[in-house]
Amino acid sequence: MKYFFALTTAAGLALLPAAVQAQSTPADSAATAVTAPTNPFTVYGFVDAYYGYDFKHAATNERPNFIFSHNRQNEFTVNQGLIGLRYDNDQVRGEVGLHAGTYPSANYAPEDPIIRNIYQAYAGFRPFRKAWIDAGIFSSHIGIESALSKNNWTLTRSLAAEGSPYYEAGVKFTYEAAPTLTLTALVLNGWQNIRENNQAKALGTQLQWQATDKLLINSSTFYGNEQPEGTVRRRRYFHDFYARYTAADRLSLALVFDVGKQERPEAGAKADTWYTGTALARYQLAEKWRIGGRLEYFSADHGVAILNATPALTDPDFKVRAGSLNLDYLPTSHVAVRVEGRLFNSGRDFLVDRNGRLTKSYGNLTSSVALMF
Repeated sequence: MKYFFALTTAAGLALLPAAVQAQSTPADSAATAVTAPTNPFTVYGFVDAYYGYDFKHAATNERPNFIFSHNRQNEFTVNQGLIGLRYDNDQVRGEVGLHAGTYPSANYAPEDPIIRNIYQAYAGFRPFRKAWIDAGIFSSHIGIESALSKNNWTLTRSLAAEGSPYYEAGVKFTYEAAPTLTLTALVLNGWQNIRENNQAKALGTQLQWQATDKLLINSSTFYGNEQPEGTVRRRRYFHDFYARYTAADRLSLALVFDVGKQERPEAGAKADTWYTGTALARYQLAEKWRIGGRLEYFSADHGVAILNATPALTDPDFKVRAGSLNLDYLPTSHVAVRVEGRLFNSGRDFLVDRNGRLTKSYGNLTSSVALMF
């Protein structure tokens, strides 16, 4: 289903580094060190070059069709190259970012060519203190992962991320109810689509609570009709929950659980359900070295919300377990060199291997050098 998705934007701003900001300058008088305000303009960029190799997959350079980020194998290429400009003077804000690479090529394919390379494009203002209204294209309010790989605990994206929006188009209202509690309400064109495909609008909410210095809890919802104009309405209901916990100075843990339902086109038919659970851990081995791991499970009736890798099989449901382990080398705060091994297993045939035979398992290696400024 991710094939019908496209651009990322503003919610992911908190995940970008506050780089290239102008430093305040002291006044001429040594007696009173008055400083000038920080430059509200920020230029940022990101490049993620990668090489992947698949062990048990069809003889092609494309990875299975439920993978959209780092989706090429046995090929040196760029997942995402990004350049953007942000403005924020604490009263008005906006951003324009453009990107290219295998990630936007796969994820933005359904969009008009002229907007496929837009990463973020939005404008916002404060209607009153502690609140923002933003309109345009911005990052999804769903999920613990960003489109920018350097910000994530694992190099490749989880099945939960691949089966939920990376970006959205619409308007959102954000309110800081307390220093530890942020509430967001959204009206959207739909589930990861910039160009509207019907006359309906989707609704979303997000609650982020910094329960303690070590514990962050997030709850996000989505409701909308995702079918193109002229087809049977099939409403979608979705909830994303995650908790991130700093267990120790060097150890961080996270749990993610998503569940969704979508109506079937047949009158009176039971709705399709999908759910996914993900457990993540990250450990700092040394100043410049860390490891990360992930265990996950994805189940989707009729492959709803994610493309079924083998639609020709008699069982249309998609059920996959996966695990990954990655090693990161961080020579500076702006660069990450990462290697990850990942294994998928369905317990039943779900892919065709390079010998043309059905297989229950699939594994890959992915390496990346990412630069962010």
